[in-house]
Amino acid sequence: MKKLTPTALLGAFITLLVLAWGANLRYGAGLPAGAAPLWVFRAELLKLSGLLAVGLMSLIMVLATRPVWLEKPLGGMDRIYQTHKWAGILAGIAVLIHWGADEAGGLIKGLIGAGGKVSREHGSELYESLLDLGKEMGEWALYPLLILIALTLLKRFPFKPWRVLHRAMPVLYLMGALHGLMLAPLTWWQQPVGWALALLVAAGSWGAVLSLLGRIGKRRQYRGEILQVEEPAPGLTRLTCRIEPRWPGHRPGQFAFLTLHDREGSHPFTIASAPREDGSLCFAIKALGDYTRDLASRLEAGQHVTVEGPYGGFDFQGEKPQVWIAGGVGVTPFLAGLEALHHAPGTAVSLHYCCRDSRNDPFVPQLQRLCADLPGVRLHIHDTPREGPLTVARLAQLEPGLAGSDIWFCGPAGFARSLKQGLRTQGLDQVCLHQEAFEMR
Repeated sequence: MKKLTPTALLGAFITLLVLAWGANLRYGAGLPAGAAPLWVFRAELLKLSGLLAVGLMSLIMVLATRPVWLEKPLGGMDRIYQTHKWAGILAGIAVLIHWGADEAGGLIKGLIGAGGKVSREHGSELYESLLDLGKEMGEWALYPLLILIALTLLKRFPFKPWRVLHRAMPVLYLMGALHGLMLAPLTWWQQPVGWALALLVAAGSWGAVLSLLGRIGKRRQYRGEILQVEEPAPGLTRLTCRIEPRWPGHRPGQFAFLTLHDREGSHPFTIASAPREDGSLCFAIKALGDYTRDLASRLEAGQHVTVEGPYGGFDFQGEKPQVWIAGGVGVTPFLAGLEALHHAPGTAVSLHYCCRDSRNDPFVPQLQRLCADLPGVRLHIHDTPREGPLTVARLAQLEPGLAGSDIWFCGPAGFARSLKQGLRTQGLDQVCLHQEAFEMR
């Protein structure tokens, strides 16, 4: 089954909101008589950008709840978080347009005067007071929201302070949602556009409340205990944990949110082992920031942990021969896949592992050991500094049947882009490339 891409989902979502706004414009109250076109344009731009901003922020809050029911159509929780990120960026753009349209009132007045200005609707005294409150809420939420979106895009901004700021998102959302509800035209509530807005705000508010109460993912959390802590190489921590019996099990290639210290919160890590009879899970954690840099020294056997999951659709399902490509610590889902093949041999697999120094890489001996007793698996180790990057042209030479295979890739984003470009250049667009979009920020 073809998966729904984040681009397609967001495109359809925005299209439906624009159509709802357009239907109201066409079949609702219509354009006010005697209004100047420039003032009408500003008024409708305010409405449309506000609708898109509130709608996209509502979608963000729903996706933040980690909706498992969306994993199958989107292809995994990693794709859900990718959609979450781009919805945030688009919401920021909509907020900027909304703010710009509001500020443009003075400019338009200076150009053509106040004549023909679209007057806003008036209601009861209670409505007017709520309208003022809604305006203030929007102004208070505007700048923190834009700053948060900007910091999300700045990858060099430290994760820990960003995570603290990110916790304010549910509050900012509720303020923005109140602004949208209070300033929406009264005629909207008699049209599908108003019903859609109310439904989106209800769903987004539910997500915001779950976040504020710390209930996201609670039903999928399981207690565990660290059995072993290893540091096979500088900057790499290998954990073996025993999880409580009610753990539902996982498919090789899936990931989980692991909480090792309560103050640090949860972090997503791929499970580097297949399901085991003793209920243990392995994680291979590479030092990528302040928290993971000296992780091995701060953990010990017997320490309690919390595991939330499993999540993800990177599970090697399919009947075609498979080509697995791993870059660095992206090898972890393939370790689980190889371990699973020992218990249930599957389709033919060719594994390409790209590393910086094969003689000192801690994953190489593990891969060689796992592949030794698997006649259906061919292992290729690529020393990138010595051999150069693995290209699709070179891959096609090593894999004569590449055109009839599926590629499963986990590694750096730049590596993924070069593979996609190479498949197009080599005329291999029909080859399905499964990628772990493991980027939660």
